[in-house]
Amino acid sequence: MLNVTDLDLFYGAAQALRSVSMTAEAGQVTCVLGRNGVGKTSLMRAIVGLEQVRSGEIRLEDEPIQRLRPADRARRGVAIVPQGREIFPLLTVRENLETGFAPLPRDEQTIADEIFELFPILGDMLGRRGGDLSGGQQQQLAIARALVTRPRLLILDEPTEGIQPSIIKDIGTVIAGLRDRGGMAIVLVEQYFEFARDLADRFLVLDRGEVVARGTRDQMDDDDVRRHLVV
Repeated sequence: MLNVTDLDLFYGAAQALRSVSMTAEAGQVTCVLGRNGVGKTSLMRAIVGLEQVRSGEIRLEDEPIQRLRPADRARRGVAIVPQGREIFPLLTVRENLETGFAPLPRDEQTIADEIFELFPILGDMLGRRGGDLSGGQQQQLAIARALVTRPRLLILDEPTEGIQPSIIKDIGTVIAGLRDRGGMAIVLVEQYFEFARDLADRFLVLDRGEVVARGTRDQMDDDDVRRHLVV
């Protein structure tokens, strides 16, 4: 589904990504791990088009997308749940979900029933403002909004950050269920090692903008990965 090859990304003179390559396959969760400031979010923003890369290639289903605008990538099926959620606090839950209509043809601009099967609490709060929800509920809303776009590639940037354990468990169940349906590739960015390890089919670890470890879950050396997560 996704092939990223030799990405270099700079902020001014500072290099944030150094020849980073990764893949994500449909029906799998690919986990990107690393401590704060090593380039995880920069990589995700590059994939969705919010940062321009200096060199390298990004391909979605073998079609190059690195020159496309973010909106055009969204129309191709790329969706992100950003770090910090970025829901609209003054819009209702329903209105937040409807912002996911933007990349869809008019005849597909509906909120699928499965959204409320995955996140029942949202169905009970459609008229409440997004800013009135708890942090965990806002995270569920952010994921649901991304799913409204019917993505083929779903990127989740640290979905457990600041979330209570019961909601983390629910989010993990949703991610596993989406993976098992088989039609979507999922990229999960995390620092919470246990959560990532339990979901990962494949993983890569970033440090100072470079990939320092990668492989399948069976190849994951827990102690080595944790070493790259410790501040």
